[in-house]
Amino acid sequence: MKKKNLIILGIDTSCDDTCAAIIKNNTVLSNIVRTQQIHKKFGGVVPELASILHLKHIVYVVKNAILKAKITTNAINAIAFTKFPGLIGSLLVGSAFAKSLAMCWKIPLISVNHIQAHILANFLEGVHSTNPNFPFISLSISGGHTNIIKVKDFLEMKILGSSNDISLGNLFDNIAKVLGFQYPWGRIIEKYAQLGNSKKFCFNKPKVKNLNFSFSGLQTKLLYFLNKKIKNNSEFVSQNINDICASFQDTVFEILFDKLNKTVQKTGIKNIVFSGGISSNIGLQKFFSEKSIENNWKTFFPKSEFSTDNAAMIALVGKLKYERNLFDKFYD
Repeated sequence: MKKKNLIILGIDTSCDDTCAAIIKNNTVLSNIVRTQQIHKKFGGVVPELASILHLKHIVYVVKNAILKAKITTNAINAIAFTKFPGLIGSLLVGSAFAKSLAMCWKIPLISVNHIQAHILANFLEGVHSTNPNFPFISLSISGGHTNIIKVKDFLEMKILGSSNDISLGNLFDNIAKVLGFQYPWGRIIEKYAQLGNSKKFCFNKPKVKNLNFSFSGLQTKLLYFLNKKIKNNSEFVSQNINDICASFQDTVFEILFDKLNKTVQKTGIKNIVFSGGISSNIGLQKFFSEKSIENNWKTFFPKSEFSTDNAAMIALVGKLKYERNLFDKFYD
């Protein structure tokens, strides 16, 4: 179904951010994110609280997305929402609200895969001067997922490798907690790593078959390393925090590069598209920009605002599915 000017309302409530956005074709007219601060008290996201606060915030967030876009509700052609993956209670709030609104306005409803949306955020207007060419390899790295995905077209994707245990985001969070950082953790490691020597400490990389990842072994080795050092010097962490973070990050980047390099050799595809929250890590972008020059790759990183959870990427997938008549039933 082709329309000259297609306007989509996107809604994302996959975790602890209540998000709504309006796009016109591939252009973002508004992108509202309401972050839930209460989880800092508990040192991590509490699923039950997240869903309750989505209920509290969703009307405000959607209303403001429409107001900021300077459109009327009659101009909206369809509503797209995150169906999976994510926290079940949070997802139910978004899906129920989207279904009710679509029924009320009598417009199509479109469900979206959250990981797929992260990848396709790279195609929002203004993210890149030139969009990635198909096929490409996507490294999807976020709080809940670590995947290598072959992308043949907008809606044709195949997972080639994934984590056998914890996600990369979980690894960053767990190490940050051990180092004594406060929630949210990932950005803090990145901050200290920028000031450190990434070659100061050496952490062995786990050996995993095929294109899969395993991060639990690296986590355990790092914990043993810290415990051993602290026994001899109780101030070891505080005295070496920058170098610990930098060395840890460098090890992670090398693991990711090894797997991507194998993927390129196996598939012959040298277009690499990064997606997910961790793709906004400055150290990671610098590391892979240098590797891309050395290996003749083309690498793409989404803007920071579109790498973390947002609804603009959900709306974009909704637009792509609308054009292909891929609509959902209200009573699924």
